[in-house]
Amino acid sequence: MRLKINDNELEVEVFGADDAPVLIAHHGAPGLGSRAEPRATFAPFADTFRVIVFDARGSGVSEGNPPFSHEQWVADVDGLRQWAGVESFVMAGGSYGGFISMEYAIRHPDRVKALVLRDTSADHENDKAARTNALSSDRVDIDVAKFDRINDGTVFDDDDLRDCWREILPLYDHVYDPAKVIEKVEATPYRYQTHNYAFSVNIPNYDIKDQLHKITCPTLVTVGRDDWITPVASSEVIASMIPNARLVVFEKSGHSPQVEEAELWRHTVREFLHEVGADDR
Repeated sequence: MRLKINDNELEVEVFGADDAPVLIAHHGAPGLGSRAEPRATFAPFADTFRVIVFDARGSGVSEGNPPFSHEQWVADVDGLRQWAGVESFVMAGGSYGGFISMEYAIRHPDRVKALVLRDTSADHENDKAARTNALSSDRVDIDVAKFDRINDGTVFDDDDLRDCWREILPLYDHVYDPAKVIEKVEATPYRYQTHNYAFSVNIPNYDIKDQLHKITCPTLVTVGRDDWITPVASSEVIASMIPNARLVVFEKSGHSPQVEEAELWRHTVREFLHEVGADDR
């Protein structure tokens, strides 16, 4: 469905009963990501939750009225909460979606019943490790110019974003499958202006470590052992700074344990949400 949230149309999908506790999941990779990933990940939770997934402002097929700032994306999440008619909900986000999820929980601590994070970071220090990991990989000979354009948010257009994305995709999974890389390249919706803003404006100023103590809800931090772009160390920092956060490392995953170890990952998340009472009606 199309919903007008904060004067911008968002493409939204809802799964589960109207009276179930709400879970809102935020995708990663602004300008590259879409609701497809959180839909595949969290739609199975619709037996317990009212799951809401969406293409964020400027991503997927949602309208792209600027700004593409963290503040605006957080406000859009709260607009979805208001549309859903609930005072509090479970917030989930992976990768860049984790940035927005943490910032939402910092700005609206009373609105979040529980926080589920996956392969994310609380600052941009992971960029250094990611560059080292990319350049030392034996899976692909990185074109440094393309790597820098996608990492710095200076791609030329949607076609260039596609080429740069194809360049780094082999790095993401625990087990490299060239056919899956091609499939992902073809399935990705490209919105280069959103991507460029996120990586040239937002990321250089992104550091919320000194605010993580404001997150008061139960928090689960998950990460793949072989994550090249937001390594385990990034999740360890988050888990050490959010009060009583729990860290779980998935040993046979890269950046996407929710895909590579899907059954175990979902079981871990379900167990956590049940333990903290987030699935109570």
